Amino acid sequence: MIRTTRPVSWIKVARKEFETFPEGARSICLTALIIAAEGGKADIAKPMKGMGSGVFELALTHRGDAFRVVYAVQIADGIWVVHAFQKKSKQGIKTPKRETDLINERLKRLKEMLR
Repeated sequence: MIRTTRPVSWIKVARKEFETFPEGARSICLTALIIAAEGGKADIAKPMKGMGSGVFELALTHRGDAFRVVYAVQIADGIWVVHAFQKKSKQGIKTPKRETDLINERLKRLKEMLR
């Protein structure tokens, strides 16, 4: 059986945000994205609630800080990373509305751009 690896693409600003993560957190997230590109699902990946199917969030706690990377698997023929952020929220596990609004906006623009 031939396994095909899908390309992983980044929205430019998401890549910039991701590059601010500590090296260890970046490494774990990149491994999880490779697993996704190969058709799998990493332990730290979960469907992103309220975003429709095919949008996943990597949720990582690294040295006491929470990091998130959001990617879509059903846009074009690859995996698109649309957002990366350090979660500073103290109000539980819910992703802040500001972040979900940003993710929705980026997904919408990306779909329009790739039409």
